[in-house]
Amino acid sequence: MAAGRALGAGGAWLRGLLSWARPERWLASSSVFPLSCIHTSACLQKVGKWEKKNRIVYPPQLPGEPRRPAEIYHCRRDIKYSKDKMWYLAKLVLLEAQEMAVKNHNVEFKSNLHIAESLTGRGQYTKRIRYHGKGMFGIMKLVRCHYFVKLVEGPPPPPEPRKTGFDQAKEYVQQLRNRTLVHTL
Repeated sequence: MAAGRALGAGGAWLRGLLSWARPERWLASSSVFPLSCIHTSACLQKVGKWEKKNRIVYPPQLPGEPRRPAEIYHCRRDIKYSKDKMWYLAKLVLLEAQEMAVKNHNVEFKSNLHIAESLTGRGQYTKRIRYHGKGMFGIMKLVRCHYFVKLVEGPPPPPEPRKTGFDQAKEYVQQLRNRTLVHTL
């Protein structure tokens, strides 16, 4: 019985020693980034509707048809920045989308891409209370946003001709004439 306890105590000591020498402990110190800063939750890895458009497989083209340009859909979600002030971050996301197009989508030159769509969306806003002196407080909004971009291979389409004020007025009057008024004589 005493020998069983001695072996049990030695086994616990050995298990403690082996649990300390787990590979993730010593691999974390030798890697470039510590494991604690890498975010691996499922919310960042879920694929939304915008990214699923990259997976569309088109039928083969006939020999006489013109070549279909490549379309690359890229987005960055939950950016901790306001959607009204994110022009600088949009530039970084565009560069990221160009690199992704060259690496993953078989685009030969990244300079041969133009922006077909560029959209921002409001992310989740959280409100916090900031306490001031003398019992006062303020409400802070922690803002997040999404940025969506669609790149298309080839030259950009020609710009639409500008409408004059007279043409815009004619369209407005025509729109007013085409409307239907409900519950009137």
